Amino acid sequence: MGYEDKLASLGVTLPNAPAPAANYVPFVKIGNTVYVSGQISNDENGLITGKLGDDMEVDAGAAAAKRCAINLLAQVKAACGGDLDQLLRVIKLTGFVNSTADFTAQPQVINGASDFLVEALGDAGRHSRSAVSAAALPLGVAVEIEGIFEVK
Repeated sequence: MGYEDKLASLGVTLPNAPAPAANYVPFVKIGNTVYVSGQISNDENGLITGKLGDDMEVDAGAAAAKRCAINLLAQVKAACGGDLDQLLRVIKLTGFVNSTADFTAQPQVINGASDFLVEALGDAGRHSRSAVSAAALPLGVAVEIEGIFEVK
């Protein structure tokens, strides 16, 4: 089963790769490595905003992180000419969580992305990772995640 078939079995359809919001490119491919710019938490209803430790709970933050992971995969698919099965491995994620100064569950929030990638991609979804707090994120989004991927 290909990755998109697996995603479909999970009820996930990849969106078109989001366009950059400023003067940068959504990804850079060097050899077999794809560096994907930070993907913000959004879905078909728009931006997923909030501040963890204030007006958003960990479960909602994890759901926002999952949406970032879906957007990351959309960018990888675009980098691979529309063929997500060119993806070999998720190498590293760096997750930023819009949170209060006393909020310390950033890893649990970013688990929303990590758990989804392993569920969708199996061992190819296992990765190294950082999960850090941010006082604010662009447009007030709850989560932003960037990624590094190995492709064929």
